[in-house]
Amino acid sequence: MPGQEPGERRVVVTGPPRRGRPASGYYRPRTEIDEQTTLGHTYVRSLMRTQLRAALAVFAFLGLLIGPLPLLFAAMPDAHRLEWGVLGFGLYVPMVLLARWYVRRAERNERDFVRLVEDR
Repeated sequence: MPGQEPGERRVVVTGPPRRGRPASGYYRPRTEIDEQTTLGHTYVRSLMRTQLRAALAVFAFLGLLIGPLPLLFAAMPDAHRLEWGVLGFGLYVPMVLLARWYVRRAERNERDFVRLVEDR
């Protein structure tokens, strides 16, 4: 090659670049969680808060659905068959739908959290 001394030879190395440390200002949420830093604690607390919010919504809905039933049953003292019908069949479908909603909501919260932690 021109401009080089006869004893020097240039070697070109190809391959993936190696990085010892991430650039400054770059953080990985998974590392923050594993190392139990304040930021990692905040991430986990945020997930727990959203899960708690969904659980409280289910609990409130159940309270509004089931809470007035004793008053309704007290207003009709001789309707034992109606009571069992409402308790056995009338509440089953809303409770199953509510459970399905809660499971989907919890799984979506967890997927969002994983997506945040995985940096996708």
